[in-house]
Amino acid sequence: MKYFVLLLALLLSFFACNTSKSKAANPSSNVASKKIANLNNLKKAYFASGCFWCVEAVYESVKGVEESISGYSGGHTKNPTYESSNTGKTGHAEAVEIYYDPNVVSFASLVDVYFGSQNITQVNGQGPDRGSQYRSIIFYQNEEEKEIIDQKIKALNEKLSPEKVAAEVMEFEKFWVGEDYHQDYERLHPNQGYIQNVSIPRLKKFQAKFPELLKNGH
Repeated sequence: MKYFVLLLALLLSFFACNTSKSKAANPSSNVASKKIANLNNLKKAYFASGCFWCVEAVYESVKGVEESISGYSGGHTKNPTYESSNTGKTGHAEAVEIYYDPNVVSFASLVDVYFGSQNITQVNGQGPDRGSQYRSIIFYQNEEEKEIIDQKIKALNEKLSPEKVAAEVMEFEKFWVGEDYHQDYERLHPNQGYIQNVSIPRLKKFQAKFPELLKNGH
């Protein structure tokens, strides 16, 4: 049995998001700046749900979402990097900044996407990615958004009982843009091991549940 457990641990380590990221080393955010240069007229929303490669790809498949930026939020330290956030000591979680057109997709629908694209009862992680830096946080920027979130969590908890939604509900303070190499990672590296074995299956599972929300071509 112990050999099976060891093998399982090695496989999880191989497929984990943090292992896959360890070779990258460009701390700038020029890519993100170019992506959002002409998006000032759109609304923004913020979500954390495990590896941001996965979450970015999910939201970018949704109608009305014009851009998704990978980064860090929810913590107490300034200027977090991937390396520092991965220690779990910054308080930050890997998060995404979503630019969306509210005339096409509502914040309530983005919240449905959020809960519909993760294991909502998993604490401190998603899938093989474990630790506070991978915890689920749903951020609100005003009382209207908080009310939408609270109502949806209440409804989900009633269905899940005795289990509960694991996501923290947190007032948004600041989003720190992630390094260039994290932006559009799934699209740019479709054959990478983690993308093939974790990100793409997670994306396809979400798309099968919400076909009415998808952009043409997804």
